[in-house]
Amino acid sequence: MTISTLGSSILANTFANPINHGPDPWMTYYAGNYYLTTSQQDCIRMWNAPTISGLADAPGVVVWQDDNPARNKQVWAAEFHQIGDRWYMYYTASDGEDNHHRLFVLESAGSDPLGPYHFKAQMTDFWAIDPGLLILPNGDLYFLWTGHQGNGSVGNVLFIARMSNPWTIQGEGVLISTPDYDWERCGFPVNEAPELLQRNGKIFLIYSASDTGTPDYCLGMLTARADADLLDAASWDKTPHPVFCRDDANGVFGTGHNGFFKSPDGTEDWIVYHAKTVSDYTYHGRITRAQPFHWNSDDTPNFGKPVALGQPLKKPSGDNT
Repeated sequence: MTISTLGSSILANTFANPINHGPDPWMTYYAGNYYLTTSQQDCIRMWNAPTISGLADAPGVVVWQDDNPARNKQVWAAEFHQIGDRWYMYYTASDGEDNHHRLFVLESAGSDPLGPYHFKAQMTDFWAIDPGLLILPNGDLYFLWTGHQGNGSVGNVLFIARMSNPWTIQGEGVLISTPDYDWERCGFPVNEAPELLQRNGKIFLIYSASDTGTPDYCLGMLTARADADLLDAASWDKTPHPVFCRDDANGVFGTGHNGFFKSPDGTEDWIVYHAKTVSDYTYHGRITRAQPFHWNSDDTPNFGKPVALGQPLKKPSGDNT
């Protein structure tokens, strides 16, 4: 192999962020393609491509646009999960007023993540954003969301509830996390966007903390045993420091609102998240990035530092084209 051929091979096996110019990403690899959603305000749009590098140039497909004025604005934070032979798309929407935000779910007609989808149910009748889903190995379902406690003066907090099926919450939600530490209270006290990891009998709830507009928006972590009572707030232990945060040297600020996905061959774990390139207080410029993460010897996730835009990264294992 010549040097030039080797160089071309190395380039072919790498990609660079960003992979999308929207915030609040959710991503998975399924049946030969990556599928990605980001917040689009008036619809749910999905990108798909056989390679991670192909997502940046892939055309977006509108998989849902509602004609109901009570829920067709401020459409945020959609995430889709396969349960049985259907996909369920959970998302936030309102009539244009933030205090009217509720959570909703769509159901696919078949096994294609692109749909078509039909409206299935309204999940909450109270203010809620940022849905998350926990699917235990035994099939039990738990729904998580960002809500308010009382009059909302505490800020955004995290709730969990059991589900009787993929579109129905069973019983009342249980408050499991409030913004207690200074790093969770920059700009405005916030715990939001709960996402789940599971490994060797442990459950890790990764959430976003502090005001999204600040450069200090970051990720925190709650941990519970898989055999614990997950509806008991005492079962969840909070790590007292951020687990993923700004890196000034790499020009990355406001790292948060993430998801997780596996490499095509299932051997690697990856995090997808949004971040900005400026340290100003702004909601603009939040774009989607992805990078691999690893596991510590105690089975806790190690997300490392956010990489700079344009830095070559090896493609996920099994992404060979």
